[in-house]
Amino acid sequence: MMGNHTGGAGGGPKKRQRVNSSSRLSSTAAVIDSSRPDITLTEASHKPAPATLRRSASHSSLPTPSSRGGFNDAATADVILRLYLEKTPSPFDSSPDDSESISAVDSVDKPDVQVYLHSHVLARSKYFAALLSDRWQRENYDSNNNTEADCESSDKKIHRFNFGVAAVTGSIDNHLTVLQLLYTNDFSNAIDSVSTALYILPVALELLFEDCVRSCVRFLEAVPWTEEEERRVVSLIPFLSEEESKELLSRVSPLRNELGEEMLSGLILTAIHNYNQLNMAFAKAFVAKLLRDFSSKESARRVLDQAFEMSLKVVKESLEEYSSPEFRGDHKETEAIQRLNLHTAMTNGRHLVWLVERMIELRVADMAVKEWSEMSAFTTDLQRAFRDDAWRNIVPALPAVVMRTTSKLADAIVAGHILPPRQVRMKLVKDWLPVLIVCKENVSPIMPNQKLLYLELEESFLKIISTLPMSDAKELLQQCLSFSTRNVDDCPHLVNAFNTWFRRANRPQHSENPF
Repeated sequence: MMGNHTGGAGGGPKKRQRVNSSSRLSSTAAVIDSSRPDITLTEASHKPAPATLRRSASHSSLPTPSSRGGFNDAATADVILRLYLEKTPSPFDSSPDDSESISAVDSVDKPDVQVYLHSHVLARSKYFAALLSDRWQRENYDSNNNTEADCESSDKKIHRFNFGVAAVTGSIDNHLTVLQLLYTNDFSNAIDSVSTALYILPVALELLFEDCVRSCVRFLEAVPWTEEEERRVVSLIPFLSEEESKELLSRVSPLRNELGEEMLSGLILTAIHNYNQLNMAFAKAFVAKLLRDFSSKESARRVLDQAFEMSLKVVKESLEEYSSPEFRGDHKETEAIQRLNLHTAMTNGRHLVWLVERMIELRVADMAVKEWSEMSAFTTDLQRAFRDDAWRNIVPALPAVVMRTTSKLADAIVAGHILPPRQVRMKLVKDWLPVLIVCKENVSPIMPNQKLLYLELEESFLKIISTLPMSDAKELLQQCLSFSTRNVDDCPHLVNAFNTWFRRANRPQHSENPF
């Protein structure tokens, strides 16, 4: 037995840092208790996960001695280690729940366990290697002016240590497991699940048992985790070296902040360009849910804006080429190009409808309505194209598809889901009202669903006009006379719009200075 030592907590050695560690482990000093003839080491252990993940405390009782010279062999041991429970918090504690009490722990873990170990084996742990080193022993002897150690026999020196572990369920059991692993190079039998690795790793880090740390990390890198397990892995990453944590970090943390947006952008493009119609519907529904649940609204906005601009660019270029004089006429050599342009505009027009729906749903359609209101050249191309007959046999639904995007944006403005400035609202109606008129005049016969679409768009345009200054409303309302029908009762929205304007026009002029 080692002789009595006097002195305070500062007399022991600091816990050594792990080599190349990217973070600092707690430097807990060996506390020398002058009231005992042995050395007490106060150390923190990790708190186990909730009960559903806990390992059984099969080692809570005194471990069975192994083969001679092995773990817990009293006959050959030169180190006697007493593990006991204490309330010291652990730097590896990943759980905010401190409700577990010492009494609850006592029902599973014995309050202390004594185990027989061998110093040459403990040297695998850098912590114990430092503790048992001649330098520490000499410093301890010099500071206390005492004999180096007591001996239980004339030829064998026995070191006795008390080692405190956090008073939570499984603490002693986990420490015993790691101590036993010091006696083997085959960690695969012991580290056979994520739960086990997460119990062993904090203790291996605490004891600076590098081989065990590497084995735990290697296992965690290769297997899937539950959400709770992932949380615990993330909490342990700061205690690993940069090299050890590299693979784990790459799995749970993007290398760049834009990586999530890139993934979402790729999913959107895959969904809208899926040429299997059935799968496209399922894929779009799935991506729509991802967008709703996405953690960053601004990221979703940027991704949708980018996809909208891409599809809009294709639609504009296709209609521009179709309407270009050099591609018009009945020349057979241009027919294939004309068909391709119209089909491309049709396909990407449908993409725009879906993208606008997502933007409105997330209330991030500000950019889209602004872009859609600055389309004078595009709407001119549309009017020219819809006055031709070529599109009728190729893409008869093209006018409805294009106007559906306009209708959805207009409806969102009326409902207050988008709040664009006055100039944007006015430009939207001014540029797209002529296209609506051309569609109604040149699409014959008008299908019931198209008739309903055009009627709804008329109502939305008239309501937007009611939000504009009277001078702007006057100009636009005159163009809306085409909404009228033979039976005045069939266009109440138009009647109401003009009545509203004249009611405001007949109101007495507001004085600039009411006083």
